[in-house]
Amino acid sequence: MQNHSFPISYIEPVFRPPSEAHSLILPVTNGCSWNKCTFCEMYTAPQKKFRARDEAEVLEEIRRCGERLIVQRVFLADGDAMILPTHRLLRILEAIREYMPTVERVTSYCLPRNLKRKSVEELRELRDAGLAMLYVGAESGDDEVLRRVNKGETYASTEDALLKAGEAGLKRSVMILNGLGGAALSHQHADNSARLMNATQPEFLSTLVVSFPQGMQRYREQFPDFEPLDQQGLFSEIKRLLSALELTGTVFRSDHASNYLVLKGVLGADKARMLSQVRAAIESPDTARLRPEWMRAL
Repeated sequence: MQNHSFPISYIEPVFRPPSEAHSLILPVTNGCSWNKCTFCEMYTAPQKKFRARDEAEVLEEIRRCGERLIVQRVFLADGDAMILPTHRLLRILEAIREYMPTVERVTSYCLPRNLKRKSVEELRELRDAGLAMLYVGAESGDDEVLRRVNKGETYASTEDALLKAGEAGLKRSVMILNGLGGAALSHQHADNSARLMNATQPEFLSTLVVSFPQGMQRYREQFPDFEPLDQQGLFSEIKRLLSALELTGTVFRSDHASNYLVLKGVLGADKARMLSQVRAAIESPDTARLRPEWMRAL
């Protein structure tokens, strides 16, 4: 039920990254402009059909938020706010700065394709106007895996977007999906995902376990031979990924609800410790501190 006293009008369901739990969620688009990834169920509801929200309505909501709320962080929703033209994003960021001067950070999801038409200079303008970080669901660095899941991206397109954002001074939080390639493609998924991260050196990297709350039918339409990894297979894939990563100063998190094994550290300073944790989970899962199945309800 819509809360009419709140200054923002939402179309449920609303999603945001785990680290934006205390942020004001400001929808500037509805749904996802691609919305064809077979593993993603976030924007499949009919009311989440993609559209850019009315700019005047968004600016008015920002003004009302400034009157009623004290906000430090803003997350621009839904699935890919960065598809909006730069001039429109700048007006939104300028309104946030004018009406909510306490805001310290603005972030957004970003599909790699969103940055093809944006220059480094445009991204610098957005950074200077308050945009601090982009959450990029790379999912994999392997072209075959990306094709099988209908991601609509390649290793090259994701690398280009991450390098462009980094050159503009935007922080990048990248997500890789553990188990996305199933048993058959696990090794190349881990190896090429590590290659992508080594080439782009993102500030943040996280892994989630691919999950299918509504079943695998949609996924198997393009990946008919997909065989999900069991717990040990997921750990072996993470071990392979971590072993191949050559990062300097990347904050690594594997603590989403989908993960059996919680890992937190900085790569490469904490690489040996986290690899030791994964090996312990593989060798002695009964004694490892794993998240029980009932806590992984998604």
